[in-house]
Amino acid sequence: MSNVYEIPGWIDKIQEAIIEPDLPIIDPHHHLWHGPKHEQGENNPYRYLLEDLWNDTGSGHNIKKTVFIDCGQEYYKEGPDAFKPVGETEFVVEIAKEAQKDSTKAQIAGIIGHVNMMLGDSSREVLEAHNEKGEGLFRGIRHSGGWDADEAVKNAHSEPTERIYLEDKFQRGLEQLINLNMVFDTWHYHNQIKDLTILAKTLPSLKIVHDHFGGPLGIGPYEGQQDQIFGKWKDDILELSECPNVYSKLGGLAMPVNGWNWHKRNLPATSDELVQAHQRYYSHTINAFGVERCMFESNFPVDKQSISYPVLWNAFKKIAGSFSEEDKSFLFYETAKNFYKL
Repeated sequence: MSNVYEIPGWIDKIQEAIIEPDLPIIDPHHHLWHGPKHEQGENNPYRYLLEDLWNDTGSGHNIKKTVFIDCGQEYYKEGPDAFKPVGETEFVVEIAKEAQKDSTKAQIAGIIGHVNMMLGDSSREVLEAHNEKGEGLFRGIRHSGGWDADEAVKNAHSEPTERIYLEDKFQRGLEQLINLNMVFDTWHYHNQIKDLTILAKTLPSLKIVHDHFGGPLGIGPYEGQQDQIFGKWKDDILELSECPNVYSKLGGLAMPVNGWNWHKRNLPATSDELVQAHQRYYSHTINAFGVERCMFESNFPVDKQSISYPVLWNAFKKIAGSFSEEDKSFLFYETAKNFYKL
């Protein structure tokens, strides 16, 4: 987390009127994690639980449902390593049950956990354990593939290999998702999109959602190279979109790893700043995939290092401002509902 973001109230220094406050929204990508309890008047970035989620989802936009995405929380401390991630699903289920006590607020309607796909065929047992503990909320897994040779770029917490999407064991693990009618969330960097395309073509029955535009990097050796990277990224995204089993999440570009450095400023980003910086990524992806395979995502609280929740969704609504009501319905609600079976 950035030092600036740790300043109490920093994220709320940009206030905007809410655009289209009645538009129903599913936020298909957020995390939850423990941290020190909030002190009165302080905004602690290391904690994000139901109270914090509701503070964001209740800040003006009409957020109906959410999907939790794996982030390595509350794993079991004992037992076989392969089954330890099931503890995260239990952790989120308890929070979802707490949310159900107030149906007027956003409900956690789906859970994407983690299973090590390098387990190959035996990943099925762990998936079944997640499903049992998920009490109807478990939808699939994310095994992050983010890998880069440069030490300035942090590799994913799941410790992937360089070409993990092409590993035989990994693909055999993913086959178990197909057998159990579960989905696969991906997270990697821009130079790995082609590997995902190969994977998607190898397993055409696997339902895949591409997180965060494939992680265009802007730090380390990639600092200041957004324009050069965009050209190659654009071609790779178009090729990926030709795989009908792949969907795309629209968001997650405001992380420090993307190199926009909003987290270092005295003020967080405005919706107009995000639109100006990121419009071309959104427009190209929507044109390539179509609205039926695209869904806006918050990626909170990670993107909260750069922009507040209500301002972020204002930016999304500005990006979709000229779209038909039917197209907006897909981008903000229906695609997520259909993909995750919410």
